[in-house]
Amino acid sequence: MTEHLKHLLTKTKGDKVIWGVVLVLSFISLLAVYSSTGSLAYRQEKNAGYFLVKQVMILALGLVIIYQVHKVNYTRFAKVAVVMYMLSLPLLLYTLFFGTSLNEGSRWIKLPVIHLTFQSSDMAKLALFMFLARVLSIKQEVIKDFKKGFLPVLVPMLLTCALIAPANLSTALMLGVTCSIVFFIGRIQIKHLMLMAGAGFICLCVLFTISKFTGWGRAATWEQRISDFASSKKKEGRHRDVYQVEQAKIAIANGGIAGRGPGKSLQKNFLPHPYSDFIFSIIIEEYGLLGGGFVVFLYLLFLWRSVLIFKRCPYAFGAFLAVGLSITLVFQAMLNMAVNVHLVPVTGLTLPMISMGGSSIWFTSIAIGIVLSVSKYVDEMEGEQKNMQIPDVEPDGSGETPGEDVETEVKEKRTRVRVAKIPIE
Repeated sequence: MTEHLKHLLTKTKGDKVIWGVVLVLSFISLLAVYSSTGSLAYRQEKNAGYFLVKQVMILALGLVIIYQVHKVNYTRFAKVAVVMYMLSLPLLLYTLFFGTSLNEGSRWIKLPVIHLTFQSSDMAKLALFMFLARVLSIKQEVIKDFKKGFLPVLVPMLLTCALIAPANLSTALMLGVTCSIVFFIGRIQIKHLMLMAGAGFICLCVLFTISKFTGWGRAATWEQRISDFASSKKKEGRHRDVYQVEQAKIAIANGGIAGRGPGKSLQKNFLPHPYSDFIFSIIIEEYGLLGGGFVVFLYLLFLWRSVLIFKRCPYAFGAFLAVGLSITLVFQAMLNMAVNVHLVPVTGLTLPMISMGGSSIWFTSIAIGIVLSVSKYVDEMEGEQKNMQIPDVEPDGSGETPGEDVETEVKEKRTRVRVAKIPIE
């Protein structure tokens, strides 16, 4: 068993800190899900450990996915990105009209044979950022041009967000903001970004108007959530979202600095979804502000290591791939935590790698595996360059040291190595 473990560790490449963050988040997920699903197990007449075992299996498969994906050379994802993106659009369209409805929104696709459901927007997010990384890397020479550089990345983002927004506005807005950050990093001009923001605002107004007067979509829910968030007055017959936020606030207040202790949360019995949307408040109640701060630190650490990969990667596609996927993951986590502490209206976004889930964890695992694939490639490339160090050369007796010629030859070899591994161009 020890030999197999050592062999597995030698095969595991990529940023070790990111691997550590993923493992710690998975462990936190098991603790939080086991604690917060007690009332759910009681209502469904299941054993207390049923959801723990289920989460263990989901996370275990997620780790297997990360390991398998990180072994793939990230340059192969350039072609996969095109296929995934073209597949994601009809899936989103199908979900919008024929998907399984939940909370007035059609977000899920039910697979008939294996009786599983998955949220098509999870796949669309992954496909979009892979596709944008590819296009941004190809268009770098003309990225300042509106038609040749900006439109090729703007149109795919608008299509995806437009198909997600009617049923899941929070995810569409998150995608729009995250894409804007990636566009800024990709050297899109500020005036083009401002134009995109204005166009996005107009589209939101049009969507809200159509939804409100035709009854199609979730305009009433959006309006209610914004009204509940903005109003501090207590009303009779309050909306369910207000109740959830109040219970989350009570959980956070109960937690204090050090928390009530593992499994001792009281508000998990009152929150409708303590194992998904509001799991962060349960973590704070049981582990205090110290535990909540540690979770924030883990996500920021993941982002920081991904930014380091972005800076080290010499090729645009890998750099954009790593930073784009990591930003969307961390930004989603920050939005979920902001909802729990009532900094933004209720969104319905889960906490990545911690909330109880299935397909969402697996798509997140694919994204993390791709980031680790880029990291593995960067490590291997730097290792090759270290093996090309300039050798010490003894003088040849003529009083001259031919170090300059040797240095030139080594630089030429390094250049050939770099050019031979350009992923797309």
